[in-house]
Amino acid sequence: MMDVNEIREYLPHRYPFLLVDRVLELVPGESIVAIKNVTVNEPYFNGHFPGHPVMPGVLLVEAMAQAAGILGFKTMNKRPEDGSIYYFVGADDLRFKRPVVPGDQVKLEARVISDRRGIWKFDVKASVDGNLVCSATILCADRKV
Repeated sequence: MMDVNEIREYLPHRYPFLLVDRVLELVPGESIVAIKNVTVNEPYFNGHFPGHPVMPGVLLVEAMAQAAGILGFKTMNKRPEDGSIYYFVGADDLRFKRPVVPGDQVKLEARVISDRRGIWKFDVKASVDGNLVCSATILCADRKV
């Protein structure tokens, strides 16, 4: 289990772009389960369908990538402060099943598929109340800064 203070040790993102609130489970080299609490005061709701607020899909994908990034950093036993950064470099088979709205708690799950020369492939999904809202295969690259 990781709270937001420990998460910030493994992700370089900060408000308003830190999109993982808590890690519930993490098995290095295998998988992670994390959550994002979606509140009505998120800055993007002011301009993204303000009469019918919906979390932007790109931010949902970013949240899944951040969960995968934590898994990758923990697996490699690295942190951004060590001079390493984890770039989100691609997505395949991306599908959105339903909108995410204020009040939802998004469960973010990532599983390692492969790691080749610093390019990691993850199977990721996001769900709300047990219902799938988004899924993809994403690629992340470990690079020195």
